[in-house]
Amino acid sequence: MIRYVLCGLAMLVLAGCASTGGSLQESATVTPRDDAVDLADRQAVRRILLDQYAQWKGTPHRMGGVSRDGVDCSGLVQRTFLARLGHEIPRTTRRQAKVGQPVSRDQLRPGDLVFFRTGYKTRHVGIYTGDARFLHASSSEGVTTSELDNPYWASNYWQSRRIGME
Repeated sequence: MIRYVLCGLAMLVLAGCASTGGSLQESATVTPRDDAVDLADRQAVRRILLDQYAQWKGTPHRMGGVSRDGVDCSGLVQRTFLARLGHEIPRTTRRQAKVGQPVSRDQLRPGDLVFFRTGYKTRHVGIYTGDARFLHASSSEGVTTSELDNPYWASNYWQSRRIGME
């Protein structure tokens, strides 16, 4: 019974991250601003991401949201990259999964995007923060961090992408 409850909860966590529609920004490109953070500076990127988490922790999940009133997984990623790291990336998970360059899971560094296949045509995205953790927006917990090695996330891991290698 508990297993079914946990599976159901996991499905709710990810329900808002399906990426089937279009977006205002249709291209799958990254545009750095003049004041963009050097994404190769792992310590700086990690500090910024942890600060972002501290500010957004518990922000509720809202499908299509991009503000502290509510945010979905790809909205959090887009907002973090633009507001905190100075890089404009696409809005949807589908488009985000096409930016940057593929990177293997064992080569992850802070700032890399991590993607999960969580259902039929459903994808979830977060930002790797280091120490096998990633920042994301969960429909049950809101903005949170999770362990990449958690059995659920490990079994649904799809790919990782590194921004700034274009």
